[in-house]
Amino acid sequence: MHDNRSITHASSIDLIPTFEASQTSSALMKKGKLLIIDDNEDVLFALNLLLDPYVEKIKVTTQPTRIEHFMTTFQPDVILLDMNFRRDAISGQEGFDCLEQILKLDPQAIVLFMTAYADTDKAVRAIKAGAIDFIPKPWEKEKLLATLSSAIKLRDSRKEVRQLKEQVVALSAQDEEMPQMIGHSAPMREVFDTIRKLSDTDANILILGENGTGKDLVARSLRYFSPRRECPFITIDLGSIPESLFESELFGYEKGAFTDARKAKAGRMEVASGGTLFLDEIGNLSLPMQAKLLTAIEKRQISRLGATDIIPIDVRLISATNVNIRELVEEGNFRQDLLYRINTIEITIPPLRERGEDVLLLADYFLQRYTHKYKKEINGLSREAKQKLMRYHWPGNVRELQHAIERAIILSDSPLLKPANFMLQPQLEKRVNTDEILNLEQLERNAIERAMKRSEGNLSRAAEYLGITRYALYRKLEKLGL
Repeated sequence: MHDNRSITHASSIDLIPTFEASQTSSALMKKGKLLIIDDNEDVLFALNLLLDPYVEKIKVTTQPTRIEHFMTTFQPDVILLDMNFRRDAISGQEGFDCLEQILKLDPQAIVLFMTAYADTDKAVRAIKAGAIDFIPKPWEKEKLLATLSSAIKLRDSRKEVRQLKEQVVALSAQDEEMPQMIGHSAPMREVFDTIRKLSDTDANILILGENGTGKDLVARSLRYFSPRRECPFITIDLGSIPESLFESELFGYEKGAFTDARKAKAGRMEVASGGTLFLDEIGNLSLPMQAKLLTAIEKRQISRLGATDIIPIDVRLISATNVNIRELVEEGNFRQDLLYRINTIEITIPPLRERGEDVLLLADYFLQRYTHKYKKEINGLSREAKQKLMRYHWPGNVRELQHAIERAIILSDSPLLKPANFMLQPQLEKRVNTDEILNLEQLERNAIERAMKRSEGNLSRAAEYLGITRYALYRKLEKLGL
């Protein structure tokens, strides 16, 4: 049979290496996964034997009905497809039917047609149908290897193009304007100074701070003033992603890797390659996931779920958390080696209550933004409203202030915002009311009562809380009748 002649031909050539073939083999370098579909078992054996030294992995089948199985489980980089099967050994229609099925499963599939009845018409038709090349039987080894090498390179190029497209989508969704960071207080000037010092580095950064302090804004500023400004900035909120989805979100997956994986998807780390990856709320990451993240950072490479291919990555890592991460390390809930990897530099964002008159600066900024958004004629805040905002503790920090200003503007019918426009929690204000602030004797009495209660009546300890001597405390207790 013709297929047997092809085996003999292939075997004889395999014994006589040529310069061209050696060059091609070095180019392949055990790269790529190959699926061979042919109804002749001898052909499959010969091709497996011939190509095994040059590719990473080979699967073979005589059954076209097994195509979907191999496409979803094996995910080949290149497919060698026989054009003629036993049902129809001349027209090649069965091969074209298989090609159609393959391209439905993966439109980017790399298919090389093979046939013992090669002719120009079929070759043209095959390429028009979606095949990338045509290999006649009997094949010449050097030509087969060269074609296979080109096919694997094409697959790599398509993967690279896909990644670039995903990065373009990520970039197009980004706001390229300079992040608005507002503040004149000493703690914020220190933050600004640190960002400036880091503008020419790729150092990994850990941002610490309470919820609502603006860690995301600092991360965007770090990226904006970095050498990677024009590259992707990819964010992943580890606090909102279930652990079961962490790997697929961070590393990506291949088609068929799990039940709902109907098509391949690049992970956040792959899309961010060349740019910056922001891992928000990293303190929520479980220990097993910490180990996987650490491995990716150390090796600077990942593998998608369901894939064996190694993907090199180049990301600048910025992480953030609102928890005491060193306490987590001491408790054994966060890996110390991972902490060393992510915090080359630490930036601590101060809470709003420690930023003094930054409260009013931010209030004015949000006032302008939301009066414009809601088309309201509001000129500012009354003196009493400013005092109320300055006295408030702001447990929700800048985010809470933003929402308070927005709500006040929406509900206000006056050109000036007043204290009544701000529905803050009274128990969280620094002072109860203006009268108390002016009544020093009452303030003193309240402070002493709280200190005595806290110390459970111990005069020495209460005096320490108040910052006075035990004798001075005794005299004040006597004076106030306590």
